[in-house]
Amino acid sequence: MVDCNREESGFLHSRINEEGLTPSVVHAFQTLIYTYYETHKRVFPWRETDNPYHIYVSEIMLQQTQTERVLEKYTPFISTFPDFSSVACASLHKILTLWRGLGYNRRALNLKRTAEIVTTEYKGVLPDDPEVLQTFPGIGRATAGALAAFAFSNPTIFIETNIRIVFIHFFFQGQTHVKDKEIYPLVEKTLDRSNPRHWYYGLMDYGVMLKKKVKTLNKRSFHYQKQPPFEGSTRQLRGLLLKALIEKSHTESELVEGVDCDVERVKKVLQTLEKEGFITRNGDILTLG
Repeated sequence: MVDCNREESGFLHSRINEEGLTPSVVHAFQTLIYTYYETHKRVFPWRETDNPYHIYVSEIMLQQTQTERVLEKYTPFISTFPDFSSVACASLHKILTLWRGLGYNRRALNLKRTAEIVTTEYKGVLPDDPEVLQTFPGIGRATAGALAAFAFSNPTIFIETNIRIVFIHFFFQGQTHVKDKEIYPLVEKTLDRSNPRHWYYGLMDYGVMLKKKVKTLNKRSFHYQKQPPFEGSTRQLRGLLLKALIEKSHTESELVEGVDCDVERVKKVLQTLEKEGFITRNGDILTLG
């Protein structure tokens, strides 16, 4: 099937170059993506539901995190916190305990804060307007668009890594430093407005396949940034400090002594975590939340 798609994609390349984005070419592009999707679609629990809260949790978890790791955490999280209200009422300690292993802990804090907003201001119902969604902590244009499409089947326009790869592959042959502002009009023109949810799933799955076959595709994006090493990073230090505080409260001195790092750097990170709302001070004692 993949070999067949290689031939079809080459043919589509030629048509795009010769004809531009005509209705016929758009139809051929959609047919190619859907044909692949029907046979090779990935199956995830968040794709099997239309519950906006469940989809919201999955989208936050999937930010900068591989699907395999999210699969391990998604169902236990939903089981423990079945709706926005349960997250809003939960302690940060309990949320972070369940979040452990996903990394980027700020997402968990943003999830709690968004749950509080949805519960108090929207009666526990996630808004379907991408403009409103973007006002919530940790939700940018891409996540807002994905939520609107996947949770509400709204024909929104958004780009994420795998979608970007598909459009660079088909519409920007031989080009580098491709900007998202060049891709957005193509996403809009090719969108299946009758079924945006499955269309975007199809694009993502096709993009995953392309990424495995052509390792350099993502590097042709203007927005590509190489992931910095985790070892020795501030992100690693934040994780170590939060892990220690999940286990129990500590004094600042205990935390400083517990990690192999420059004292002033540890103190600076602790100050940042306190400012962000992760930790509170009660005299010399530091506690989560």
